[in-house]
Parts: sequence; C-alpha cells; structure tokens
Amino acid sequence: MSTGPAFKRLPRAVRQQQMLDSAVRIFSRRGYHSASMDEIAEAAGISKPMVYAYLGTKEELFVACLHREGTRMMEAIAGAAAPDLPADERLWRGLRAFLGFVGAHRDGWAVLYRQARAEQSLARELTVMRARLVEVVAGMLNHALRAEGRQVADTELEVVAYALVGASESLADWLADHPEADPEKTATQMMNVAWLGAGQLLHGVTWRPAGMPATRRHRTTPGPGAERGAASGGPPPVTP
Repeated sequence: MSTGPAFKRLPRAVRQQQMLDSAVRIFSRRGYHSASMDEIAEAAGISKPMVYAYLGTKEELFVACLHREGTRMMEAIAGAAAPDLPADERLWRGLRAFLGFVGAHRDGWAVLYRQARAEQSLARELTVMRARLVEVVAGMLNHALRAEGRQVADTELEVVAYALVGASESLADWLADHPEADPEKTATQMMNVAWLGAGQLLHGVTWRPAGMPATRRHRTTPGPGAERGAASGGPPPVTP
C-alpha cells in the first residue's frame, strides 16, 4: 500500500497550466525572492519534483510565467484592434483590451509589471515585451497616418508610441490596485487624454515652444508657447 501523495492524472498541458496559475498567484503576492517552490507546488496540488521536471528552476518558472502572461496580453490587444477599424476606434479597443486584461488578471499584471522590473536578471524579458507593445502601437499610428495621406519618421512614431505605452502602463498599475474601478471606463478616460493629442498629430497639428522655428511640414496650432513667441517677436504658426 502506497504511503506517498496521490495525484490525479492529467494531460501534461493541463498540468503545466495548473502550475503556471499557482506560480503567478504566489509570485504576485510573495515576490520573486520570497516565493518558494514548495509553496508553488502545494498551491498546484503537486509534488515539488514535478514542478522542476515540467518547468525547471525557479527563475525558469518565473520566465515561463512572464511569457504566458505577456502572450495573453498581446493576443488580447491584437485580437481587439482590427486593422480595418478607424484609427480612434482601433486605439480605444486596444486600450480597452489591455486594461480589461489587467482587470481580469491582476496577479498576472503584478508579475509582468512589478516583479519583473525589480529583478535585474529578469528585466530583459520585460524590455522585450514592452518593445513588442510599442511596435504594435507605432504600427497602429503609422497605419492611421497613411490613411490620412501623411508620413512621419519612424523615430517620431516611436516617441509617441513609447509615451502612450508608458502612460497606459502607469494607469494599468493604478487599476490593478483599484478592483472597484471599471476597466472600460478607465480605457475611455485614457483615450480622452491620448487621442486629443494623437488625433491632432494625425492631422498635422503640432505645438512648439516660444522661439522655435516652425517647419512647413506640419500645420501648427498656436498653443501657449506659440502665443508667447508671437508676443515676443518669435515666428508665428505656419499653415501650409
């Protein structure tokens, strides 16, 4: 008669997802260093040797958690932001999918955004994921610009994409701590901030500080800096 623990036989893929679910939950709540493989195995209802056999060391397990949660997030965004939609609708749906993911997977977001950033050896994984997200956003903006008959340098698109991604990440981190907040409403609030700027850029409207020469590539709008420039003898806004 066996005295060891009895485990229900499950397909390997199902068992592996069980382990990842437990690992994400433990890592998010305990932190990478404080989490133990014993805790993760117990939460998954399996033996510790089985965790090692399926997913390797603790660091390898953490990276597997990052990859799974990152892939889920990217798939949610890509699936929501269909390329045939108008630019504003596409960006809003992408934001809604992103913040919806955070709202539904708060532990996963904690692992992606908080735990990974705190570990030097694991930060590269987060950097790669962020670069993929920036690439997706830059592609969305580029598609919208081309539909308007405009072209913008890749570096300009990258700057705007990084700004949007950074702001969205900060808002997502706030959302993760406020379970009472509605992800869709939060996405709409973010869209109002983002699109008032991005929408203007799509139509060639830019702001410049006082004294900066205007270019004829873009139509500029006389913001506070432009008004100060006009009052001090600086160049006026230029409309092609």
